[in-house]
Amino acid sequence: MKSGELKLLLTSSPFLKQEEDTPYIMRQVIIALLPATLAALYFFGINAFLVILVSILGAMFTEWLFTRSKGVNTLHDGSAALTGLLLALVLPPGIPLWMAFLGGVVSIGIGKMIFGGLGSNIFNPALVGRAFLQAAFPVAMTTWSPVIPMNQFFHLYHTTLGIPFLKMPTAVTTATPLARMKFDAQLTAFHDLFLGSTAGSLGETSSLLILLGGIYMVLKKVINWRIPLAIFISMYVFAGILHWINPGHYAPPTFHLFAGGIMLGAIFMATDPVTSPVTQKGCWVFGIGIGFLVILIRTFGGLPEGVMYAILLMNAFTPLINRVTRERVYGTE
Repeated sequence: MKSGELKLLLTSSPFLKQEEDTPYIMRQVIIALLPATLAALYFFGINAFLVILVSILGAMFTEWLFTRSKGVNTLHDGSAALTGLLLALVLPPGIPLWMAFLGGVVSIGIGKMIFGGLGSNIFNPALVGRAFLQAAFPVAMTTWSPVIPMNQFFHLYHTTLGIPFLKMPTAVTTATPLARMKFDAQLTAFHDLFLGSTAGSLGETSSLLILLGGIYMVLKKVINWRIPLAIFISMYVFAGILHWINPGHYAPPTFHLFAGGIMLGAIFMATDPVTSPVTQKGCWVFGIGIGFLVILIRTFGGLPEGVMYAILLMNAFTPLINRVTRERVYGTE
């Protein structure tokens, strides 16, 4: 190479913006999540507050534990707190608090730190924690406590204070909109899905509030709008084809867009800058893949919901998507 020529180091993802941008991005995402978080408190009372609190504590404790030996403090960047909050929002409102804490530990310990910390992880850490809880405690993760009146804000579900390794107390549970559709062929009213008065995870509250948070992040330029848009288009097209083939058997596409955790997943999980593609073409491919997998799993899989698995699967393909879709500079080797 001739003297004075510029050397460029090309590596595969994950990628992250400059370090000084990280606290700003984390703060903006947390701000965008505030409406959905407040909605969770409104619908599920003190139970939501406690699940969110212990999930964040588990994540931050594990971050501190991994970094203390290195003499550095990464808690100030807000990534651990955000991971704990995101994890809490994809958990059932009546999950035992010790499980929520354990989920926070796994999210940071296995989902992030074993890969080398923020910027090196392959999978979305919050979804890694949820996937672990889903595999380890399937009953607790599929027990959906009903919405409680606001005047009973301090009412605790029987399962919230469950003791580790002891049989969970019998809980009052109700079906989610996706479960009702899959197993009973019953559609939930659109206004309930849009405003959030349905059973489900803490973040499966108001689609309206989650969309407002997404618009805020797009305006602040902290997420790539192509990813959620590609997810929604892909889901609408695939679900629409199935509904057109057999409208009596397959749910309409609008139901899929507003039911379950797709709004939270598409806007706040799939757009994670570390685990999503960096190219514009790659973002479209990534989002289309997630949308297709969500409908595939919801419709033909054994579980009513498939957002978590769809995002984690596409996370695994992110390095390949980056390599295939990166711009070529012609005239160079």
